[in-house]
Amino acid sequence: MNLSEYLRPSDGHVANTFQVAARRVPLTPGTPLAWGWLLGPLLLLAVWIAGSALGLIDPRVLPAPWATVRTAAHMISQGRLQSDLAVSAWRALQGLFFGVLLGVAAALFSGLTRIGDYLLDGLVQMQRGIPALALIPLIILWLGIGEAMKVAMISLVVFLQIYMHTHDALRSIDRKHVELAESLGLSRIAFLRHVVLPGALPGFLLGLRIGMAQAWIALVVVEEVNATSGIGYMITLARTYAETDIVLLGVVIYAVLGLSTDAAMRLLQRRLLTWRRTLAS
Repeated sequence: MNLSEYLRPSDGHVANTFQVAARRVPLTPGTPLAWGWLLGPLLLLAVWIAGSALGLIDPRVLPAPWATVRTAAHMISQGRLQSDLAVSAWRALQGLFFGVLLGVAAALFSGLTRIGDYLLDGLVQMQRGIPALALIPLIILWLGIGEAMKVAMISLVVFLQIYMHTHDALRSIDRKHVELAESLGLSRIAFLRHVVLPGALPGFLLGLRIGMAQAWIALVVVEEVNATSGIGYMITLARTYAETDIVLLGVVIYAVLGLSTDAAMRLLQRRLLTWRRTLAS
C-alpha cells in the first residue's frame, strides 16, 4: 500500500495527525503591543484601588491612591515636592554622567588592550563582590557627607554596570570581523568606528539601562545620609513623624521614575538597534 492509499479521505484521523505534525508551531512570545509594558503596573494600580475602595487594605498600612494624590497635590502647592524632585534628579544625572564616562573609558581600555585587561578587570571584579553599602563609610571618610559623596556613590554603581556589559560586548566581537578589518587595512580610528562601536553598542545600552535603575536605588540610600533635600530626605523625614502617606508618595515617585527611564531606554534600544532581530521585536 502506498502513502496516498494509506491517507485516503475516509481515514480522517491519520490524515489529521500528519497535518498537525506538518503545521508550523510559533515559538515567539507573540506580537508586541505598543503600550504592553504598562499592563503590569496598571493591573497593580487596579488591585490597589479596588482593595482600598472595598476596605480590604488598612489605610494605616497602605493609604489609598486618592489619599496619595491629595498628599502630592498639597506638597506641590507648597513647592516642596518639585523642589525635592529636582534635587534628586540632578544628583542622579550627575552620577549617571560620571559613571557612564568612566565606565566606557575603562571598558575600552580593558577590552581593547591586554595591559588594560590585566590592570583593570581584576580590580573591577573584586569591587563587584563588595556591597555598595559597605563602601559608604569609606567614601564618607574620603569625601565627607556632602554632595560629592552622594554623586560618587551613584557614579560607582553606574560605572560597574556600564563597564561589565560594555567590556563583555567588546570581548564578544567576532574575531572574523577583526581579521577582515586587518585585511582591509583599516586604521585604528576606522576600526573603532565601524567594528568596535557597533559591536559594543548592545552591551553598552544594556549596561546603561541597568545602570539607570541602579542609580535610582543608590539615590534612595545616599539621600538618607545627612541630606537636607531630595526625595530620599522627604521619605526619611516622613518616616520619623510616621507620615505614611508621604512615605508612600516617595515610593511611588521612585517607581514612576524607574518605570519611565526604563521605557525610555527600551525605546532607545529599538531605535539604535534596528538591525537586530530579537524576541522583543
